[in-house]
Amino acid sequence: MSDQTGRFRLREHTADVAVEASAPTLGATFAAVADGLAAAMCDDAPADGERFAVTVTAESAEAALFDYLDTLIYERDVRSVLPVDNEATVSADGVTPDGATGSHPDDGRVDAGDGRVDADEWTVDASARGVPLAAVTAREVKAVTYSEMRVERAADGWRAYVVFDV
Repeated sequence: MSDQTGRFRLREHTADVAVEASAPTLGATFAAVADGLAAAMCDDAPADGERFAVTVTAESAEAALFDYLDTLIYERDVRSVLPVDNEATVSADGVTPDGATGSHPDDGRVDAGDGRVDADEWTVDASARGVPLAAVTAREVKAVTYSEMRVERAADGWRAYVVFDV
């Protein structure tokens, strides 16, 4: 496992399911949340399936994560594939916000109070392996929610928390 790989944990959350993820980069954190979404839907995915690309743009890191996960759920529903082995890169105003100090490498735009990058446009460029739903027994995850959603810079990278409606 590379040091750029994120990890996720499924968390109990009333009638919903939550994913808590962390990784050294924001892109790896987003991919780890997406892997958590896949794990919430299916215990074991076979090795088949073709990769597909996803790109979303939004006005904040939280909105970009929401739109990315919502797009993966849409792909599941429309293309009948389970998105697994997720990979993602995230940019803020065209620059990856993963500088060594946690700042925006372009001009250091970080709020000293909460470590959030101040950017007008967030873009997620991602891919996933689409396992045919016919090949797995999948549980339904209806939607991603903004309830309790967090995307935060941490000393060792990034952390995210997302609740899904099941």
